[in-house]
Amino acid sequence: MRETAAPALSARQPGAVHSALSVLEAVAHLGAGVSAQRISAELGLPRATTYRLVNLLVEDEYLVRTPDLAGFALGAKVAQLAAVASPPVRLSSAARSVVDDARRVLRGGVHVALYVDRRIVVVDSDPDFPLSDEARLAREPERFALGRLLLVEDPAATGEVIEAARADLARWGATRQSGEITATTGCLALPIRDGAGVLAGALAFSGARHRVDEPDGVLAQLRPAADALAPLMV
Repeated sequence: MRETAAPALSARQPGAVHSALSVLEAVAHLGAGVSAQRISAELGLPRATTYRLVNLLVEDEYLVRTPDLAGFALGAKVAQLAAVASPPVRLSSAARSVVDDARRVLRGGVHVALYVDRRIVVVDSDPDFPLSDEARLAREPERFALGRLLLVEDPAATGEVIEAARADLARWGATRQSGEITATTGCLALPIRDGAGVLAGALAFSGARHRVDEPDGVLAQLRPAADALAPLMV
């Protein structure tokens, strides 16, 4: 049966606003990579209305398309709202001591992040070498080592970037990004796992590209710090 055209949506239509919020809740519930067709079935919305809503939400950065363009994930605007609503996470004194020691040894940025509900929560950005673009990290996680580490844990995530990140994780125990945002710099992220082995966060390094291309020296300093942080944070 042919679907009838969906009416134009505006903020003055409470039903449309409610439907848009329901789409956001569905993506949060079903997880990153969910398709518009799956959202339509979950909410019982006509497919045309669902596609219209997800496109509007992508335009406004409440949703983003996954790297393989097959589905959707919560976007930077949702992360920003969640960050405002949630109290800031602070490192304990013992954890901060570990991070400070790593920063003294490594001449580059050392950052700590947690993964909460498939969002990247930056707990401690190096004040001397801050993250290049935290908003873009939330909006385009596949462009950063921290985001790639989160995405490779999702068996549904596919694509050339994700497969390369999985290869890096298997070889180095870390995901990497080298020269893709700034030609001379790169970043890498080591997992922090809880007692059950579940990915809970990451200890990341950002600095000169050659130190990411040949990461043995950085990892020799960063890996013990990540191991020491795990029982202090999760």
